[in-house]
Order: sequence, then structure tokens, then C-alpha cells
Amino acid sequence: MTPKVNCAACSHKFWRSEDVMTETGYFTEANSAEIVASRNAGAKDARLAEVMSAITRHLHAAVKEIEPTQDEWFEAIQFLTKVGHTCNDWRQEFILLSDVMGVSMLVDAINNRKPSGASESTVLGPFHVEDAPELPMGSDICLDQKGEPMLVKGRILDTEGNPIDAAKIDVWQANDEGFYDVQQKGLQPEFNLRGVFRTEADGTYHFKGVKPKFYPIPDDGPVGQMLAKLGRHPFRPAHLHYILEADGFETLITHIFDPDDPYIHSDAVFGVKESLLAKFELIEDPDRLKEAGFDAPYYEVVHDFVLAPSK
Repeated sequence: MTPKVNCAACSHKFWRSEDVMTETGYFTEANSAEIVASRNAGAKDARLAEVMSAITRHLHAAVKEIEPTQDEWFEAIQFLTKVGHTCNDWRQEFILLSDVMGVSMLVDAINNRKPSGASESTVLGPFHVEDAPELPMGSDICLDQKGEPMLVKGRILDTEGNPIDAAKIDVWQANDEGFYDVQQKGLQPEFNLRGVFRTEADGTYHFKGVKPKFYPIPDDGPVGQMLAKLGRHPFRPAHLHYILEADGFETLITHIFDPDDPYIHSDAVFGVKESLLAKFELIEDPDRLKEAGFDAPYYEVVHDFVLAPSK
């Protein structure tokens, strides 16, 4: 008889022959997770076995805590089925589910731990567009001139406080109605409220746009229905997106948020971090209007970013 060996993913023992694995025990409510994990002992991918063991352990623990009826469990399966049916080439309902459960932000946090002083990251979001036009510093990215004008400026620095030359700044935002250009093709100009800029030796940046507005994540599918049943709203607070890149530094994907937005403390996808709040100050002084090149009141946003050195 072949000897007992340990499961790679848990402490359970099983008999191993050339083609057959048999647990030394039978499935019970008490040992359910261990029995299931032991079936994966022959996994060719050790990481997959580790992941499935952890998922099985926590899922079984949740089921034991909740004690769902069979009808409730079938309802859960139907929900996941509807989530899958809602996915298509332009919509990913499973990512949305991950977002509203805070898992997307948790994965982002784990994979983007920063040294002290470096700017924090947040989720990319679904509306980034490759190949946005590179523009002269100071350009207005609002092509249809709709909305309240805004000037955004700041510096790109390293963790020692030194300016970063030739840092690439990819920015995009929703319009004053809460829509991105790709959501309103034919209504908004192509690449509206998008642009790429590069810092000079002093590390400064500045560009014009329009004051963004809060907007809802897609809430017409199963995830939106779940939020409604939980008494949760689907809104994201007003924000601007950034991707910052520079030689010798880690790429930073982040936002800046309006701290006065009504949804700043309840972002549907948990993307807000205190360090990413940036005051949107209304400027009405005639001299400052003239200096900034505006003929009417505008909002000014000042925010510096600190990039972490490459590992």
C-alpha cells in the first residue's frame, strides 16, 4: 500500500497511488473545508492550490456562520449567474461587484504599498483611454467649453522633495454632468477632458478643465439591484484621474477628490483616501482671473504628487 502523505494545501492526510487520491476521512460539517482542500493535493500549480485552500476555508466558514437555506443558496447562485450574463465587451459586472465589495481597493492597496511620503494610489476605473493627445503644458482639456472652468496645478516630486523632470502626466475626468466622453460619443468631442502633459525641470504642472461632478456607477444590473437592497447609493464623488510615470520611479495610478462633495464619505467603490483630498477653491478676484487667463470665476485646485523610486 502506498504511504500516507500530507496535502500541499492543508494538514489533511490522504492515500496516494499513481492515479487515485482517497481521503482518510469522509465529508462532514465539521471537516468540510479540509476534505475539499485535500482533493487538490495533486495540483501542478502550488500557488493555485494555496489560493483555492484559502478560498475554500473562508467560504466554508462563512456558510457555517450564515447557515443559508437551500433556497437562499440557490438565490446566491442565480445572482452570480446574472452578474456573468451582464458582462460583455464594454461592461464587466464582476469587476463592478469586486469594486462595491471593496475588494478592488484592497487588492490595489496590497499591490501598491508606498514608502513614507509617497502619494497613495487608487483604482484605475473603466474609462481610461490609451493614446490621449499630448498637449502643451497649460492647455485646456475641455474641448466643448461646457461647465464651470477649473485650473489644476501642482508639482511632481520625489520622496526627497526634489522636482522630477519629464514626468508624464495622463489626466482624464468626467464632465459637469458626470459623463466621460466615451459614454457620450457624438455628444462630447473625442478626447474631451483628456490630455497628456510632461513636466519640465521644475517639476510643475498646470492645465485647465471643468469642475467635475459626482456620478453613479452602472446600477441597472444585478450589482446595482444588490446595492439598492442593501440601502446603498451607487455614486462616486467628484474626482480627477491621474497616471504619473517617470524614469526611475514607480507608476502611480490615482485620483484627487473634492472634499466638499456630498458623497466624499461614502464612495460606492471605496476609492477615497484622505491624502487624495484637494480643495476646489472658487476664485473671483479680478487680478487672479486675469493672471490665470479667465474672464469669469473659476475653480483652482492645487495638489502635489510624490513618486516612489523604482524597486
